[in-house]
Amino acid sequence: MNIVLFMVDQLSAKWLEGGSALACPTPNLDRLRRAGTTFTNAYASNPVCCAARATLATGLTSRGHGVLQNGYRLNPELPTVMQSLQEAGWQTGAFGKLHFEPHYSGFDVDFRKYGFDVVYNTEDPRGGAWLDWVEREHPEHYEAALATAWPTSIPAFAAYGTEKTDLASRIRRIRKEFKWGTADFPRGTAQYYVLPFPEELSQTSWISGHALNFLAEADRDRPIFAHVSYVQPHAPSCPPAAYVDRIDRSAIPRPVLPEWQDDPLAPHCFAQNGLHIDPVAWRDRRHLYLADVAHLDHQLGLLLDALEASGQWNETVLFFLSDHGDLLYDHGFFGKGERHYDACIRIPLIVAGKGVRQGHECRALVQHEDIVPTVLEMAGLPQPQVPVGGPHASDRVDLNLPGRSLVPWCRGEEPAGWRDAVYVESYNNIDSRTPMNWARTVRTEEWRYTLYPGEAGEQLFHICDDVDETRNLAGDTGHAETRGALRDRLLEELILQDFPHPPRDLFALGVH
Repeated sequence: MNIVLFMVDQLSAKWLEGGSALACPTPNLDRLRRAGTTFTNAYASNPVCCAARATLATGLTSRGHGVLQNGYRLNPELPTVMQSLQEAGWQTGAFGKLHFEPHYSGFDVDFRKYGFDVVYNTEDPRGGAWLDWVEREHPEHYEAALATAWPTSIPAFAAYGTEKTDLASRIRRIRKEFKWGTADFPRGTAQYYVLPFPEELSQTSWISGHALNFLAEADRDRPIFAHVSYVQPHAPSCPPAAYVDRIDRSAIPRPVLPEWQDDPLAPHCFAQNGLHIDPVAWRDRRHLYLADVAHLDHQLGLLLDALEASGQWNETVLFFLSDHGDLLYDHGFFGKGERHYDACIRIPLIVAGKGVRQGHECRALVQHEDIVPTVLEMAGLPQPQVPVGGPHASDRVDLNLPGRSLVPWCRGEEPAGWRDAVYVESYNNIDSRTPMNWARTVRTEEWRYTLYPGEAGEQLFHICDDVDETRNLAGDTGHAETRGALRDRLLEELILQDFPHPPRDLFALGVH
C-alpha cells in the first residue's frame, strides 16, 4: 500500500469549478475524479499556510498543535502522521513546500525531524536547494531565478550559504531593473508574470522530478508515503509560457463585487486591505493563476503516468488537496486569512486509487482534521497515543484525534452521526496585531455564519440562495432565529477546539 499526498498551495475549490473550469482545462484532475471520490464540501479549518499544514501533519486543531497563524513553528515533539508511518516501516519522503517553520527560520531547516526519511525542500522565498541547483546546473538562468526570489527581508538572504554572501542586495538590484513583461504577456508585473526561464527549471518541475525519482527508486517490498507539495499557484503567479495560451481568457469569470462597503455589520478589518478592482489587473492575475493550475495539472499527469507505468497505481491511494484558497479579487480581496468567503475556505479534495469508489461526488462536510485519521486507517495504524496516570505509570491511551476518517465515504458508505457543520477560525494576519482579525465561522451546507470579536463585525449568508455571499443577513430580523442558532453552534465548536487535550508538554492525562 502506498499513499501520495499531492498538495498545492492557495487553490480554492471554486477555481476548479464553473467558469474557471471552462477557462482552464484540467484533463488530469478530470482523470483523477473518474478514478476516485471528489469531496465538494471540504474546508480549511484555519486558512493560512503554517496552521493548515500543521493540522495536516498532526490531525490536531490549531489550538491542539499551537500553530495559530503564520510565524509559528510546529513542535517536532508532537506526533505526526509521518512519524507513525515511519515507525511502522513505511518509506517517507517530502518534496517541495512544507512550511512547518516560518520562512524566516532560513533555508537549512532539517524537516526529517517531523518523520521524513528523504526531504527535497523548496518554499515560497525560492532560496535554498532549488536556487542552488539552478546556480550549479544552469548558471545562465541564475539571475532570472534570483529575480523570482521575493522576500529579501529574510535574514538568510543577507548572509547566504557557506560563504555568507549578501544575496539580498543582489536580488533587490535585479528585481528593480527586471523586465517582467514578455512578448506573450507584456503586462507582467512582479506579482504575476510568465516564468523567465525554461519550464524544466521551474520549482514545480524540480519538485516533481525528485518525487518521481523517489517513487521509482523506492523498495517495492515496503509501503511508501510521498508528500508532494507545490508552491504554486500561491502568488506570485508565474506559469511557464507554454501554459499561458491554454487559458480561455474570455471565459475567466468576473470577480464578485465587494458587498461589504455599505454594510454596517461588515467586519471592521475589511477596510484595512480592500482593493480597487482594476478591470485589466484582475483578468491578468486570474489568467496567470489559472495557467499555474494548468501547469500543476500537467505535473499530476506525470505522476499518474509514472505510477501506472511502474505498476504501483494498483497499490496506491492519492490525495489531491490544498492548504487553503485564494479570493483572487472576489469581494475586493486577494489571498486568504480572516475573510471567510467560499474562495478562501473551501478547498479541493479528491481521493483516488486502491479501494476508493470511482467517479463519485460526496457532499459531506469534511475538513483538514479528517486527513490524518483517514491516512492512519488506510495504513492500518492506530491513532497516536499519550500517557495516562502519574509519573510511575506506563499506560497509554489513544489521543482521540478531533477529525474522523473519510474511509467509509471513500468506499461509498455513509458513516453514522457525521457532522452537519464545520468550524473555521483565523487569528492575526501577517500585518496586524489586533483581535479584530480573529474571525470565527460555522459553516453548514445551507449557511455561513462568521463573528468577529469586540463587535467588530458579523456575517450571515444563506448559501443556497446566495452562493456568491453578497447579502449579509446578520442584521435581518427575519433571520434572527437562524442567527441565534448558528451563534450557539459556534460557541459549542469554540469549546470543542480544545478537545482532545492539547498534547503540547503533556505530562499525563488523569485516570478515573
